[in-house]
Formats: sequence, C-alpha cells, structure tokens
Amino acid sequence: MKNFPSLKSNTDFQRVYKNGKSYANKNLVMYVLENDLAYNRIGISVSKKNGNSVVRHTFARKLREIFRLNKIEKKGLDIIVVVRVGADVDDYHKLERAYLHLLKSHRLGKEDAEEIK
Repeated sequence: MKNFPSLKSNTDFQRVYKNGKSYANKNLVMYVLENDLAYNRIGISVSKKNGNSVVRHTFARKLREIFRLNKIEKKGLDIIVVVRVGADVDDYHKLERAYLHLLKSHRLGKEDAEEIK
C-alpha cells in the first residue's frame, strides 16, 4: 500500500483551522491553507457524534478515495474535511457531490483550473 499524503499531527490541524479559509455546505466543512510542499495533503475529521467507529471510518475511507480520484490541479495545499454531525451522506455519490461543491467554492475545481490557465 502506498503512503497517502495526509495531515497527521495536531499542530498541522490547528494551523489549518486557525489560518485556513473555510467553506461549508449541509454535510461537510472544508478548510484550505497553502503549504510549502510540492503536493497536497488531506486531513479528515469525523466526530464521535457521527456514529460508531465503523461508520466514522467508512466516512474517512470514502473521503480519501474521493480526494484520490478528484485530483486538484493546484499543488501545495493542506485540506481538512470535517463531516458534520447528522450528515446525510450514506451514498458515496452524495458525499462526492458535497466534496466537489466545496472545491468549487474554494475555486479549486477542474473548471476553475482551466480558467486559471
């Protein structure tokens, strides 16, 4: 298994929460902050109020896969995705639409990358 580029330390999370730009929708909150690396890193936060560990881990796995499949053209970003309590994202495609909506809000979607070029 390849090493996945993720935020792991509490200081990384706190730095993005404090200094990052955030947008939210009904199901997710996304914080984005530039880093000095040549690649993007993602951090996923799912509260214990969202269910048992199986449910929380399922959210995290789905979000990691969505991040992997929907590459962001701009490099050097730290991204934190927070799953809101009571999020209605049992379906993978609903979760993906919510994620892509937030990317568009941050102007990081594929259409926005084509506009920048």
